[in-house]
Amino acid sequence: MITVFYTFKKSKLFLSMILIAFTFFSCNNSDDSTEEIIDDEVINDDAMFYQAESFVTIENGLGGLDADLEFGDRFGRDHDVIGDVDGDGVIDYVIGARSDDDGEVDAGAVYILFMNSDGSVSSNQKISNLEGGFNETLLEGNFFGYGVAGVGDYNDDGIPDIAVSATNSTNRALYIIHLNSDGTVKNFVKNSNIIAQGLSAIGDINNDGRIDLVACEPSSDLGGTSRGAINILFLDDDSQVVSGSTVNIGSGSGGFGEGLEDNDQFGGREVAMLGDIDNDGTLEMAVGAFTSDGGKGAIWMLSLNSTTFNVESKLKITEGLNGFTETLDLEENPNGTFGAHFGHAMCAAGDIDGDGITDLVTGANQQNEGNGYILYLNADKTVKTFDKISATEGGFDLVLDPDDRFARSISYVGDLKGDGSIAINFGGIGPGTGALYTLFFRPIN
Repeated sequence: MITVFYTFKKSKLFLSMILIAFTFFSCNNSDDSTEEIIDDEVINDDAMFYQAESFVTIENGLGGLDADLEFGDRFGRDHDVIGDVDGDGVIDYVIGARSDDDGEVDAGAVYILFMNSDGSVSSNQKISNLEGGFNETLLEGNFFGYGVAGVGDYNDDGIPDIAVSATNSTNRALYIIHLNSDGTVKNFVKNSNIIAQGLSAIGDINNDGRIDLVACEPSSDLGGTSRGAINILFLDDDSQVVSGSTVNIGSGSGGFGEGLEDNDQFGGREVAMLGDIDNDGTLEMAVGAFTSDGGKGAIWMLSLNSTTFNVESKLKITEGLNGFTETLDLEENPNGTFGAHFGHAMCAAGDIDGDGITDLVTGANQQNEGNGYILYLNADKTVKTFDKISATEGGFDLVLDPDDRFARSISYVGDLKGDGSIAINFGGIGPGTGALYTLFFRPIN
C-alpha cells in the first residue's frame, strides 16, 4: 500500500504525442495505509501559482515497487513517460537503473512501471541482461539505462516504445526498444556509437511523424575540455538514426558560437523543448551546463532555427543573471564535486502560471538535500519569478536525507489522476538504491 502526504499550500503514438505536445506548447509505503494531513496554510507568497497537493515516493519496496534493487543501482538515474503500454488507461513510465549488476557489474537495466492513477506502481517489468526478453549482451560498465525516453509508437503496433542509451565506450549505443504490452521486449534496433549521457524526447520538430531525440554529451571536448555538447537526432521508419541529419550544438558548433568555458558540461542530463515562446518563428530549447561558474551551474536558453535547428540566439540563466536571484552553493559535495549543479536536469511543464508561456522545471541536486525550481518565464526567455521545492520549501514537506540529491533527474507526467492536477517526477538517491518522487501540483491561475 501507499502513504501519501497531503498539503493544501501553495504509445501509443497518439497518447505519447499528446503528452509531449502539452510540454512542447503550452509515498511512502505503509502496511496500515495511513494518510497524513499536514496543514492548510498557503505559502509561496511571491508566486503562489500552484497548490502542493501530495507526493508519492517510489523506491525499493515502497510506493508499490516490487524490485530487488541493490545499493548503488541508481534507480531513477533517468526517467520518462511512455504512454499507456498495457492499455489500462493510465500513463506508464520508463525508469533507468544504469548501475544494475544483472549479468555484469554496472551492466545496467531499465524498468517499465505500470502505474495506478494515484501515482503508485501497479506492477513493473525489468529489462536487463537477464530479464525482459532483451536479447543483447551488455558488458561490464555498459551503464544501460543512463538515458531513457518515451518515443511513441515507432513500429506502428499500437504499443508505445522507448529509447535507451548505454555509454560504455566499447559497446556504446542508442537502443530503440519496441515493447510488448506486458513491458517485455518485442524487438530492438541498436544504433551503435551514439553518445548519450542523457536523453530527451523533444516532439516531432521536423514534422516527419516521428518523435525526435536529443542526446546529451556533457563530457564532450568540443571547443575545449568538457565544455559539453548536444546532438539532435532524427530517426527513420526502421528506428535508425538518419545518417547526416544530426545537428551538433556546442562551443563553436551549430550556431552556438562563444560563451562556454572548459568544464561547463553543457548538455547536462536532459534538455527541455519549450516551443516558440517568443512567437518569432524559432523553437526555444533549455539546455543545462551544470558545472559552469565554478559548479554553481547554469541554463542556456537557445532559440533554434525551425528548419536547420541551428542556434540563432541564446541567453544564459544563472545566479544573479536574467532574473534568477537564487544564491547557489560553491561548497564541496560528498561525492567530491563542487557547487549546486543548477541545470543538471529539467523538463517543460506547460503553462502553470497562466500567462501563455511555457514554464520550466529544473533543479540544483547538489544544494542541500537537493532543490527543485519552477522557473516562470517571460517571452524574452528571462525568468519572471520562481518557486523552490525542497525539504523545507514549496509546500510538499518532503522527507529527504542530507545526501538525497533530490531533482537529479526530472520528467513531466501531466494529469495522471485525471482531475486537472499535474504530476512531475523528480529522481533522487533515496536509500542508496535510488528513488522517484512524484509530486502533484494544482495550478491556481
